[in-house]
Amino acid sequence: MKTLGSVLFPIVLILTVMSLSNCKKSGSEELVSEKDIDGLVQKGPFISGSSVTIYDLKTDLTPVGKSYNTQISDNQGSFQLNGITLSSGYVNLRADGFYFNEVAGAQSVAQLTLYALADVAGSGSVNVNLLTHLEKPRVEFLMQQGKSFSDAKTQAQKEVLAIFSLEKDGIGSSENLNISQGGEDNGILLAISSILQGYRSEGALTELLSNISNDIREDGQLDDENLGAALVNHALSLNATAIQANLTKRYHELGASANVPAFEQFITNFIAHTGFEPTGSVISYPATGLNGQNILALSKTDYLAGENNPCSLAAQLPKNSNLKIRITSLSDSDTIKTVSADTTDVSGPKSTKAAWYYQSSSNINWSISDFDTEAFSQTFTAIEPDKSCDLKLFFDRGSFLVEYFEMDAVEPAKEKTITVE
Repeated sequence: MKTLGSVLFPIVLILTVMSLSNCKKSGSEELVSEKDIDGLVQKGPFISGSSVTIYDLKTDLTPVGKSYNTQISDNQGSFQLNGITLSSGYVNLRADGFYFNEVAGAQSVAQLTLYALADVAGSGSVNVNLLTHLEKPRVEFLMQQGKSFSDAKTQAQKEVLAIFSLEKDGIGSSENLNISQGGEDNGILLAISSILQGYRSEGALTELLSNISNDIREDGQLDDENLGAALVNHALSLNATAIQANLTKRYHELGASANVPAFEQFITNFIAHTGFEPTGSVISYPATGLNGQNILALSKTDYLAGENNPCSLAAQLPKNSNLKIRITSLSDSDTIKTVSADTTDVSGPKSTKAAWYYQSSSNINWSISDFDTEAFSQTFTAIEPDKSCDLKLFFDRGSFLVEYFEMDAVEPAKEKTITVE
């Protein structure tokens, strides 16, 4: 396991509203009667109608065999259950439903399940989120090793934060954090939620959460380098400004008062200090496409010219992603033409400079701009995410700049110069 970097942040106090409970002895357990429990389920916020189940636990977190069910009452993820009787005050909450994907700026297309362990003998306010979900198996293991619930929760939270190169004394309990409220603690939650979501489908997110939870359960460390690399790969592509705007817009549309916290600094800190090495772009650029060698393959810069040597403009986009490619000619005007003017079904710039041409009938999932005669460039924009893109291209001899604009970036995420002979 590589050593993860860390950063310290000032303490922020979080106040929660305490609800009253009546307790009496029931054998070795502390019976908590007429308890009111409420809170928020957030990934982004879960939508109205999603289900919440509260499982009654003994003090060692084993189930009593009793549960209570309710539903989320609004699109902010709010739930409430009044007047329930618990055996000890320890509960396991399970939320199942659709949610607002803050990275995509849209509702999820599949459901997600999240968990939280909490002691509600004092406060009955419990939020369910990705931090509470990742902590759960680790807390259960630590208590099996003799830790108290409070100590196990504190240690598990610290260990989960360390995965993302974060260390913060005095941070609020995970079940008290809220992505619709300002403050550094809430910003940490939003940063971690966004990194985990990335450009993943709901199924891929569920698998990732399960794999991380299983990996850290016994030693509290993320030992799987592939899981760590996957986190970094997506973190590098996130647009924090867009994510914050997506959530702000969502809460505004709901008529809700929200102060979405700033969080970009925590993503930047993770990228700068993590011991995990990125393994590639979230968007993949295969070595070859349907029509030949791929112009977008990151490690290749030399290609063959002419209509007998077609190339592909190929990319595979994950869910919620977007891509724009810009090609610019860098060659002098005396470059020799290698594509005949009468080539069937071919479009492209007409100029004395080195040029490229594409076959319109081969286009898969690209929107192609008009040719910019001043810059001698053209852009190709992916139409839909979660799909492949491909296009048959032909090049004159010369050199060309290829720029990759990923995830609405204003500046290219990467670029290369290709030589065509």
